[in-house]
Amino acid sequence: MYISFMKIFLLFIFFITVNCSGNKVTNYHGAKLLEEKFNEIQINVSNKNDLINIIGPPSTVSDFNPNKWFYIERLKTNQSLFKLGNQVIKKNNILIVELNEKGILKNKNLLNLDNMNDIKYLKNVTAKDFKKKEKILSGVLSSFREKINAPMRNR
Repeated sequence: MYISFMKIFLLFIFFITVNCSGNKVTNYHGAKLLEEKFNEIQINVSNKNDLINIIGPPSTVSDFNPNKWFYIERLKTNQSLFKLGNQVIKKNNILIVELNEKGILKNKNLLNLDNMNDIKYLKNVTAKDFKKKEKILSGVLSSFREKINAPMRNR
């Protein structure tokens, strides 16, 4: 009886894990289908209202130029059951739209996952250039330390 209960329990656990791992979880962030919407808008024809109707409100507006709008699309999916829920970026599109003073589309640019640049950092270390000041400061501080640690004299 115990063995059959254990077999049923393990079979139940197996089916639950197979059903859960079969479905890929996708997380969308931002505007969907930017590549298709990029082709719908036209330079010197579309205006602010057309952009809002086709794509929606911008994800971000530039702080330095209020006529520069950014639309972001990111799609993440789970890799597999063995990777324990780690996610991979499938889509990472950024649409940069520039408008003129009248609100008509002046320029558009679509960046995707292939256009993104990896930032490479330099590994050079800058040497100190204030060693003389450091010696003077350490001399002053060491003299204060000696005065503080000196035994008290009879008065």
